[in-house]
Amino acid sequence: MEYLEVSISVRARFSEVDAMGVVWHGNYLKYFEDGREKLGESIGMSYMDIANNGYFVPIVHADINYKSPLTFGENLEIRCRLIKSRSAKLIHEYEVINLENGQVSCIGKTEQVFLHAKSRELELSYPEFYTEWMNQADWKEG
Repeated sequence: MEYLEVSISVRARFSEVDAMGVVWHGNYLKYFEDGREKLGESIGMSYMDIANNGYFVPIVHADINYKSPLTFGENLEIRCRLIKSRSAKLIHEYEVINLENGQVSCIGKTEQVFLHAKSRELELSYPEFYTEWMNQADWKEG
């Protein structure tokens, strides 16, 4: 498997927790988004780069497996990997780690497809700009 990866650290904010002080389950998708944005910026393929080439990349599938809770004020690490795929889709894998105790809080995966921005038609193969970028990216083996 070939991949690109980035990690970021954030703190669980008050607005992200429920009445029990635990991070609300839906906010993990926001953490995933934080990881995707940072990864895209760090590898030269941000959402704006994709949009400027005439495409949207909506999420069409998401998996989340909750392992242990995060609470208000805890520091966490979001690890995000872009998996190289033969299919014309963006596959990301995630791991959210509680830095206070080292426990994995959540693992997940999302899949995105390429849509033409104007027509909203599905692209069945990678757009040319993305194929060129993929061929120049420094993919890791693992």
